[in-house]
Amino acid sequence: MLRALRLAVVLFGQSVRSLARHRGRTTLSAVGIAIAIAAVVWVVAIGIAGAERAAALLQDLGDNLVWVEAGSRNVAGVRTGSKSTSTLTLGDAEAILREVPYVQSVSPQVDGNVQIVSAQSNWSTRSRGIAPAYVAIKRFSIAAGALFNDEDVQLGRNVLVMGQTVRQRLFGADNPVGQIVRMNGQPFEVVGLLAPKGQSATGTDQDDVVMVPYSTANRKLRPAGQTWLDDIVCSAARPDLIEATTAQITALVRERHRIAPGQDDDFNIRHPEEVVKAQMAASETFSTLLLVIASVALLVGGIGIMNVMLASVSERRREIGVRLAIGAKPRSIVLQFLVEAVLVSLFGGGLGLAASLAGSSILEHAVGWSLRIPIESFVVAFAFSALVGVLFGYLPARLASRLDPVEALSSD
Repeated sequence: MLRALRLAVVLFGQSVRSLARHRGRTTLSAVGIAIAIAAVVWVVAIGIAGAERAAALLQDLGDNLVWVEAGSRNVAGVRTGSKSTSTLTLGDAEAILREVPYVQSVSPQVDGNVQIVSAQSNWSTRSRGIAPAYVAIKRFSIAAGALFNDEDVQLGRNVLVMGQTVRQRLFGADNPVGQIVRMNGQPFEVVGLLAPKGQSATGTDQDDVVMVPYSTANRKLRPAGQTWLDDIVCSAARPDLIEATTAQITALVRERHRIAPGQDDDFNIRHPEEVVKAQMAASETFSTLLLVIASVALLVGGIGIMNVMLASVSERRREIGVRLAIGAKPRSIVLQFLVEAVLVSLFGGGLGLAASLAGSSILEHAVGWSLRIPIESFVVAFAFSALVGVLFGYLPARLASRLDPVEALSSD
């Protein structure tokens, strides 16, 4: 053990002295490895941040969400747009909750745009008529006050909860709970404030909204006679039941709307999580592409190390010849040159890790995400550095060990 330790110290000292004789060349080779290692670490950090962001978006979408939307019809060859039909009703929502076994909760939804006025200001925003179940289905939470209840829905009371964007526009930093605002000329009491939710997967500000009982929205925020629903928001019991739930809802609503086989649906069933999953797949593909590019950079850095070691072998032929002539074994020559190659590579790996830490704040600003560089990446980076040194240092080391001592000593 002591002998092996002494040999390691000697090899390390000889390698450092040899590399120090050509500082410029050694440094340039190490910089090539450093760039590649920093690129790999950044790609890993971006991949982790992207995965965490996508998971958060999926979480925000809803609790196993199945979204039934008033759809479009083909009328005389003309396709009408989404929400252009008036056949989606409260009875459909009640039937879905009652007859589809995989559905655990349902909320009707009535959408609109309103001008909301407070004593201090006014703001144009989206109104959403809902049942209390909507907040849990869509994973909203209440920051202050409380959500209206089923009795408020049954009686069509003028109560609302508002998002943070509306609160800031109307009340600034003040607590709006208990305040009276006006919509469509009618007074509404603010009973709750929604917690911030941020942007949706499609870039919509989810905090720029007021929510009222759907009965109130139908009677007081829409033109007279409009009693149909824009959407029915459902929650399946489990994620693996979403597809079966969709099929059951489709069959039920087609039957209730008396849609004959072969006719178009007058509703759409959407799965917003598919958008996020597509974004996740695109992000994974992009991360893989970046990793390939970083790997190419690592390959280029390895080739740089190999060139440095080949040049070193060429310059030190006489030294190698002397060592072989006095009895040095070929494996000793191989070991010395491998140690030198690994040292250059590890030096580059250390520079790369330092660069990745220094540059992470710049990347955070560029991509708009909070980047977290995992501790494991440091271990992996040094391991890759050592591996590159061994792989690309072996050929020069092998060539050095196979030199003929006579030819080596006679070289200039």
